[in-house]
Amino acid sequence: MKPTAPLAAVLAATVAVTVLSATGTASAQEAARGGRHFYGTKTPYAPQERLKDYQPAPRGFVPVFTENVARHGSRAMTDGADGDTVLAVLRRAEEQDALTGLGRRLGPQVQSLLDAATALGWGNLSARGAQEHRDTARRLEQRLPGLFDAIAADHRPIVVETSGQARAVASANAFTGALVAGDPALAGLVGAPVTDKDLLYFHKQPQNADYRAYLAGDPDLAAVLASIDAEPRAAEAARHTVARLFRADFAAGLTGDEQVSFARALYQLYSAAPDLRAEAPGVDLDPFLAPPDAQWFAYLDDAEEFYQKGPGFSGRTITYAMAQVLLDDLFARAEAAAAGTTADGAVLRFTHAEEVEPLAVLLGLPGSTEPAPAGDPYAYRNNPWRGERVAPMAANVQWDVFAGPSGRPGEPVGHLVRMLYNERETAFPSTCVPVSAGSHYYELKELERCFGRGPAA
Repeated sequence: MKPTAPLAAVLAATVAVTVLSATGTASAQEAARGGRHFYGTKTPYAPQERLKDYQPAPRGFVPVFTENVARHGSRAMTDGADGDTVLAVLRRAEEQDALTGLGRRLGPQVQSLLDAATALGWGNLSARGAQEHRDTARRLEQRLPGLFDAIAADHRPIVVETSGQARAVASANAFTGALVAGDPALAGLVGAPVTDKDLLYFHKQPQNADYRAYLAGDPDLAAVLASIDAEPRAAEAARHTVARLFRADFAAGLTGDEQVSFARALYQLYSAAPDLRAEAPGVDLDPFLAPPDAQWFAYLDDAEEFYQKGPGFSGRTITYAMAQVLLDDLFARAEAAAAGTTADGAVLRFTHAEEVEPLAVLLGLPGSTEPAPAGDPYAYRNNPWRGERVAPMAANVQWDVFAGPSGRPGEPVGHLVRMLYNERETAFPSTCVPVSAGSHYYELKELERCFGRGPAA
């Protein structure tokens, strides 16, 4: 839906007020005091709920099927461009004896990070990423021990699907390897990873050419991101970063664009370094970005993710409608398990942020759904969307299907579904009614109704 006035003109009048306060003075001060890190969607994974805090299933219900959609784990940078940008400026400064004490420490750290990424392979899964998926798999078995015992006893298949990208396949192998290590009886039941690009790499497929055209040339998208990038706070953060690393005369010789380019490239390395902690154990780039500056650069990255892969502009669905194929598959697998038309005990999918973020919108996951109205651009002050929460490394959505008794007075009948988001029990949208107030269990037929799917709708 197009705004009534050209978006670029509206933004010119409003973005200075909206984005200047995006992080807010209070949160910047909190960042400086508390030593928080701001890694955005490169944030390493951590489960969001403890096993002992999960709600028990209603009486008589037992797990009969589980399925997930998981982003690949922590990985190396996809190329060395940001490292090259940072090193080029550092070399110029070194030739002019213009590095501060802090600045002299940066070059070796960046080079070590680049060397580690080169040795691992650009974009490949890191040791930390593999461990994220191994740990997630072990917790899955702990949550549903009866299910995996039954899968083993009944020789039910465990289906594994990936985007076909190396880091997604490696994530799948780490995950399933941990499942088998935890229960060797599953060894012959885990299928080899099957590539399904239409399902798990849909953002690059021909049927979504309109989405790629949106990324490449949509004028509203270009206008809002250009306006956010041009905010004075970005230049201030860049100047502050440069001033800590270079002598004043050298810093003054860098244009404003050069300073911003350097600082944003440094932020990309800062946010990638934790993912390579095992491969580059001596690298710590946190000291080279003050927390308020790191937070601002994280915001700039989050703005891109929000408008390119998240809820985006009010009235437009281009960034997330294509994830319907994945939501449909979640339902189809759960329905088949409930109907007894499949022998599969689990379906495990491994994909990318480009798939997880739009799926989060369709599922109504917390903090994932609120679009930005025309004239009021995305900002931390007005929108809960944060890359570190929506799609950190190894982010995952899981549906567990439970079968229960039928015909017992006062008890739910049929099949229930529980959703976990990054391993936290998570409610479906408010239009869906759980089996009881405050419960995280929903009748499958109720989910079909509230998502407008099939006869139940």
